[in-house]
Formats: sequence, structure tokens, C-alpha cells
Amino acid sequence: MDATTAYSLHRCKVLHLVRHGQGIHNVEGEKGNHVLLSDEFFDAHLSPLGRQQVDNLRKQVQSCGLAKKIDLVITSPMSRTLQTAVGVFGSEGHSMTVKEENGAKSTLNSPPIVAVELCRERMGLHPCDKRGSISEYQSNFPAIDFKLAKSEDDILWKADTRETMKEVTDRGKKFIEWLWTRQEKEIAVVSHGIFLQEILHTLVNDPSMNTTRFQNCEIRSVVIVDRSSTMGSCHLPSDVSKESVPREEVSK
Repeated sequence: MDATTAYSLHRCKVLHLVRHGQGIHNVEGEKGNHVLLSDEFFDAHLSPLGRQQVDNLRKQVQSCGLAKKIDLVITSPMSRTLQTAVGVFGSEGHSMTVKEENGAKSTLNSPPIVAVELCRERMGLHPCDKRGSISEYQSNFPAIDFKLAKSEDDILWKADTRETMKEVTDRGKKFIEWLWTRQEKEIAVVSHGIFLQEILHTLVNDPSMNTTRFQNCEIRSVVIVDRSSTMGSCHLPSDVSKESVPREEVSK
């Protein structure tokens, strides 16, 4: 039985949590975190492997029927997540652009894609986690809605200070609370490894469940249930299949 049948549908939301495809910083970062301090990786975009991962995930969500169920796509406003969101959930003829390439195609016949600052990666110190200007993104990704961006330039990222994990967790809680203000019921969230992991840690209090770091282009799907005004426990499968996209209960 689908987990949503146990509760009134207006109190449930289905979240499909997606980490971006491999970025150029992920490749070099294997040499050590010190590499990520380089300005070379500013607002890191997808690597060739990352693009292939996005194509593969697109085929999976199309073949299992998930693409037709999603009401809204929320993405972090970073090049690698924008590329992933458009590449996986955009319309046919989608384009995973970076500045030097042609503009992205319109996402007609696909769910709206909205950029939200709250679901960015842990910010500070690493240039790969500093975003570019909103006007540049709007030019490269015209199918994405950037109206919720806080400013034209990145005022959240600090060169000399990195967010604490508690600050990331608190931001994740605000993000979940914001999701409950949305009317959409089935939502894809395209974000980053640390942020997605902290969301699961916030929602999950069962140590046996899968709250490990997301792999690049991994998707995990959960149902959140609004039982009260406070955050409660939740449950996730220990091994989430990308193809079957199972749904498990998460209590709010």
C-alpha cells in the first residue's frame, strides 16, 4: 500500500531529493579539500561524467513515470544544480548550459523549475559553492524562475567563514518549513550532498535508516506527513532504488 493512503492527502507531500551530477570540483576534490579553495572552481559546473549521469537519471525518471507526477522542481541556484534540474526534469530538447554555451531551451510540457537560496550547499571558503549573478543565470537558464533569489550577487557566501553544520541544519529546517507553504504535493529538490544529508538527519531519528551522503545524481524519495506543528520522526529505506523510486513515510 502506498504510504500516502494512510493519511489525508492534503497533509502529505512527496519529496524526490536529488544531488547534482558530478561537478568539476568533485573530480579534483578527491585530491583533498585544499583543492576546493581554488578560484578555478568558482560556481563549479558539471563534468563530462556529470552530464552523462544527468542523462541517465533523466531516462530513469521518464521510464518509471516519475517525470509525469512531479508538480514542481526546486533547485539550488548554482550552475551544477541548475544544469541537473533542467537536464533531468526539463522538456525534450533540454540543454545543460554553462556561460560559454548556447542558452537553455524552454521547459514546455515539464514542471515549473524554481531556484531557492535555502537549499544551497554549505557556504563559505570554497569558491565552488559561491554562485554567480542572477542575471547571468537567467540568460543561461531562461526556463528557470529566479524570482525568489535574495539578490543579484551572492551576499550569503563568505570568503573567510564557512557555515557551521548547525547553521546548515537550521537552514534545512527553514527549507522544510517553507516547503509546507507550497501547494504542490509532489516536489523534486535538486541540491547538494551536505545539504541533503542534513535534511535527512533533521527528519530521521532511526540510525538504521539510510542517511548517508548522497552520490552524484542519486535520488531518494520520501513522503512527509504533517501531523502537528512540530517536526517528528521519519523512516527511509536502507537502500533506495533509483528506478523504482519507492516512497516511505516521513513525519513532520
